[in-house]
Amino acid sequence: MDDSELGLVQRLADVGISLSAEHDLPRLLEKIVEKALSFTGADGATLYLLEDDHLVFTISRCVSLGIKFGGPSGGPVIFDPVPLDKSFVSAYSAITKESVNIPDVYESTQFDFTGPKKYDSKTGYRSQAMLVTPLLDHEDDVIGVLQLLNAVDPETGEMGPFSGECERLAASLASQAGVAIQNFRLVRETERLFESFIEVMGAALDARSKYTHAHVSRVAGLAIELATAINEETAGPYAKSSFSDVELKELRIAGWTHDIGKIVTPQHVMDKSVKLETIFDRSELVKTRYFLLAAETRASFLEKEILMHGNGVSREQIEEFRKKRDKEIASINEEMDFVLRCNNPSEFMEDYKIERLKKIAERKIVLNGETCRMISEDELKNLMIRKGSITEEERQIMRNHIDVTIKMLDKVPFVKKFRNAPFYAGTHHECLDGSGYPRGLTAKDLPLQSRIMALVDFFEALTADDRPYKKGMPLEKAYQIIQSEVDGGKLDGDLFQVFKERRVYERFSKKEKTEALLKNVSVS
Repeated sequence: MDDSELGLVQRLADVGISLSAEHDLPRLLEKIVEKALSFTGADGATLYLLEDDHLVFTISRCVSLGIKFGGPSGGPVIFDPVPLDKSFVSAYSAITKESVNIPDVYESTQFDFTGPKKYDSKTGYRSQAMLVTPLLDHEDDVIGVLQLLNAVDPETGEMGPFSGECERLAASLASQAGVAIQNFRLVRETERLFESFIEVMGAALDARSKYTHAHVSRVAGLAIELATAINEETAGPYAKSSFSDVELKELRIAGWTHDIGKIVTPQHVMDKSVKLETIFDRSELVKTRYFLLAAETRASFLEKEILMHGNGVSREQIEEFRKKRDKEIASINEEMDFVLRCNNPSEFMEDYKIERLKKIAERKIVLNGETCRMISEDELKNLMIRKGSITEEERQIMRNHIDVTIKMLDKVPFVKKFRNAPFYAGTHHECLDGSGYPRGLTAKDLPLQSRIMALVDFFEALTADDRPYKKGMPLEKAYQIIQSEVDGGKLDGDLFQVFKERRVYERFSKKEKTEALLKNVSVS
């Protein structure tokens, strides 16, 4: 192999390296065409990509006319797709997977060259030689066609046919181009598959609970909206902060996966709407006890009243006896109403309420011949919850979801550019002052993305109107509570300022409503 051949091999190797290093498809396609022009000395080149049953014009260049269509440096493509019909040379090459080398298109009778001839008549150009080579992927399937026009003699500048060497070079370049394009597509398809899987998992988690059915998607959307707002900042602490498209995707993935650990949280804990709820609301058991107690009390009074009638007790005494019965029944009903009010998570339990519950729980009653407590030990424990609906043990079960999230995401082989997503997802309950969980991280450990996750997750929890234990909070009230967290050193104040000033929630809400509206539009 002489020096010229070695040089050519090296150039082809360099082309392969150059193509495989390109991560932007339009630039990759443009680079393929430019390399083809350089290697073969062609005056024009067009790259088609196969889409369904057509070859689509993607990149077209003509050196002598200074024409550029498609790609980052070219104008919009103005040519129609070519149908897969063997009468067209590009389609023939795609169908047969063969290269076609035509010395002069005006003398050829095998193919329909009406298109090139019309173009020539408009531009004054002379389409002569044409070299068409298919682009194949790793499974030997056609993904496109490279079409070269008019070989230029480097010494005379005259245009003529393509040599056998040019044909081999074009085939080699097409082979590398096909692999590069397919690799790009495989990477993108893998990324899309991964992102889709992440979103499906998040959507499945949302769907698992009838109460928090949109929390995950809202947190992801709010996080992106806040990051976008930071990109718009031109002054202040975030003037030099900016999120790239890749970083925005990474943040969205963190949003979609931040609660993935709740997949193992018991449903009755996640959806606990009242204090006595387990797999069902035990307040019905409490009601039943009181109803039975009231029924037995009435029966007992009725038996005694019958005896009073038999013993000739006066009407006045019987009336007094009935008043005593009604008072006792009313007392039972009042006590039941009190216990049921305590079951409400919005009922704040002052000390006197807790003391009364304890006294009620101490009382034993006989129902259907069996002795039982009016309120069981576990029922009492739940009813005495000061605020909300979950016990401390259940709170720990809920908190455990973040540890499970971290462990689950550690098992996922995230691609390099998304490698920080698990950390951002796993830190949405951390606080700047170190009081958060599960690791008690502080401000120095928490990057901007983690702070965004913490803020939007807290905000969504406050304002969501689908929680079983509370109504959605008005925006101003939510802002007041978040400000108190900022003042307490838990949430990022600068971030919260951007959230308010850039009206992040309003922007997100508007988009969310628009998307929901579009989903519900029927096409007649």
